[in-house]
Amino acid sequence: MTTSELTLPQGAKARPERRRRIMGAGKQLHAGPVTYVVLTVFALVSLAPLVWTAIAASRTDRRLARTPPPLWFGGNLFKNLQSAWDQAGLGTAMFNSLIVAGTITVSTVLFSTLAGFAFAKLRFRFSSLLLLLTIGTMMIPPQLAVVPLYLWMSDFGWSNQLQTVILPSLVTAFGTFFMRQYLVQALPTELIEAARVDGASSLRVVWHVVFPAARPAMAVLGLLTFVFAWNDFLWPIIALNQQNPTVQVALNSLGTGYVPDQAVIMAGALLGTLPLLIAFLLFGKQIVSGIMQGAIKG
Repeated sequence: MTTSELTLPQGAKARPERRRRIMGAGKQLHAGPVTYVVLTVFALVSLAPLVWTAIAASRTDRRLARTPPPLWFGGNLFKNLQSAWDQAGLGTAMFNSLIVAGTITVSTVLFSTLAGFAFAKLRFRFSSLLLLLTIGTMMIPPQLAVVPLYLWMSDFGWSNQLQTVILPSLVTAFGTFFMRQYLVQALPTELIEAARVDGASSLRVVWHVVFPAARPAMAVLGLLTFVFAWNDFLWPIIALNQQNPTVQVALNSLGTGYVPDQAVIMAGALLGTLPLLIAFLLFGKQIVSGIMQGAIKG
């Protein structure tokens, strides 16, 4: 028996062997032609609504009413995009939606991470009861809160102002529960205790220990929150009007009139979807790498 075998604990010797087995098993996994066919089919089915929206936005309303419907792009795309932009006032709506969705995303990720860390790793009285109440709020339909929430915002004098849409969504029960479930497994208690022994304050533990460990889940929660806030329609259509709209409220004005122009409506929907597509293209790789990093650490 060598000196290294005497000094290393059994668990430490087992980890490299386990890692080699995992890597060896990973080398045997490869995608066959059937996998590529299935993935291609799923990709085409997922892209079909977006492609059809773009095709319809490039045609005229008269052509869309004919049978069979068009299957390729026309020459009116930029004209319809300009009409939708002018009719719905999408310049102001885009700016408002960026403010609303960005603020809600940052606050939800921050507060949900802090609350999830508290429920996952801190000991305090009635923690289980508070977590149960937080989860219980997810079972209440949001439609039930519309009337009291509107009266409350009216008492503040915030009618037709963006803070009316932002304030009720600063933190969510889903985000808190999501971060709590992730941190229970991804953040070792020993790491927090080691930081405490080194003299780190609570703020420093959160900044240097909790946030780095929760980064993959924070990226996923941020993306989901931004998409939900950008596409939210029920509460903004009640709280805002056409003088200070978000994108979804502004697009609602395109469907008015005796004979709505379907091509212009599709062009407006395409414009409203573009920021989400840009966000996926810019940050999709970072989000996927963060998820994979969290999976490897787990």
